[in-house]
Amino acid sequence: MSWLSSVRKGIQSLTKRQSADNLWHKCKKCASMVFTKEWEDNQYVCPRCDHHDRIGPNARFDSLFDRQKYEVLASPEVREDPLKFRDTKRYTDRIKAARSSTGERDALINAFGKIEGHPAVVGVQDFAFMGGSMGIAVGAAIVAGLQKAISKNCPYILFTAAGGARMQEGILSLMQMPRTTVALAKLREAGLPYIVVLTDPTTGGVTASYAMLGDVQIAEPGALIGFAGQRVIEQTIREKLPEGFQRAEYLLEHGMIDMVVHRHALKDRIGRLMGYLAPQKDKKAA
Repeated sequence: MSWLSSVRKGIQSLTKRQSADNLWHKCKKCASMVFTKEWEDNQYVCPRCDHHDRIGPNARFDSLFDRQKYEVLASPEVREDPLKFRDTKRYTDRIKAARSSTGERDALINAFGKIEGHPAVVGVQDFAFMGGSMGIAVGAAIVAGLQKAISKNCPYILFTAAGGARMQEGILSLMQMPRTTVALAKLREAGLPYIVVLTDPTTGGVTASYAMLGDVQIAEPGALIGFAGQRVIEQTIREKLPEGFQRAEYLLEHGMIDMVVHRHALKDRIGRLMGYLAPQKDKKAA
């Protein structure tokens, strides 16, 4: 379909709620104006420069699960604002604002369904919810997702996207690092695969824990992956870092991850990996 045909088709399908403000999407990388419908149909990948934009749990689940059929798992109830934290705003107000803008309870959502016929529990970290920061709720959600995978006898697949630990929860957020590591050990004891897909950005304490413990480490093209920021590293070692440092392709070249996979090919690649890693599990999974 030509560019002009795409525009004509989109204009014809406009509703009263649609306007010039949401008819077009400006690519964050190449600054091209892309017809929003074309961008969404392309799984939020720029058709001009192939930039992979950030997406939330619903879009991720729809693109991954067979026939877009899946069961969203309830998020565990946790104690909110345990430290009664306040900076320029109260922590409780920040949580309310994030819930209002995303429609989610916290930064990680789990769902159960089938990918290329293989049962799987999938967790998606949403960067739109307070930068995907890792707090008590995220740790509890990962543990719950792993327990569900064990009960269903199927792999656990995690899409990471985070700026690191949630500062408003202090040491309690850092405790989620060993907590999730112990839960992952139980998944391995059950002989079930853990596949990680690193998306843009995955940094801080998340990178230092569950994001880098996968049996297979996949990354989306161009994803920023690292612990400390590039500027902090340069100031510490007093050297200029290489071009593309901390990007998925650089990490693949230097052996930190296993593969970089385009979003369009992710479903097929993950399905094949599950077939290789847990073929005997599929028959037993519900």
